[in-house]
Amino acid sequence: MHIQVLAVGKLKESYLVQGIAEYVKRLGPYAKVQLIEVPDEKAPENMSPAEEQQVKGKEGERVLAQLRSDAFVVALAIDGKALSSEQLAQQLDQLATYGRSQVAFVIGGSLGLSDEVLRRADMRLSFGRMTLPHQLMRLVLVEQIYRAFKINRGEPYHK
Repeated sequence: MHIQVLAVGKLKESYLVQGIAEYVKRLGPYAKVQLIEVPDEKAPENMSPAEEQQVKGKEGERVLAQLRSDAFVVALAIDGKALSSEQLAQQLDQLATYGRSQVAFVIGGSLGLSDEVLRRADMRLSFGRMTLPHQLMRLVLVEQIYRAFKINRGEPYHK
């Protein structure tokens, strides 16, 4: 399986970079993982709703340009479907079973994802109703993907 984690903005915190690198390394035997960052749009602190839409639109164009046409796209969104780790594992297993070996997880910038990206998504996934920093979400996501592969193979996961 080929998994793409596509995120808006550059990850700067070294502890997050190291954590993500560790899980990507652990995922090596199970899947090919590609991390892609697209630039975020510079925006003033106080924006009108129209300006926010414009910023999300520009970021969304960058995201869409990176998505393969055959990818099953999972948009991370607060209003998405909340899954347990086991349900995420089952979803990935079903995708692989039915020949959907290209899976792209998309994490938006600080304003979220554009309507165009959300329309392109095959699924919206929520990690709960709490708002998490989008940089931290990358680490949580790759850990859960790793956990899903361990679950699907019946392998122990060290807590």
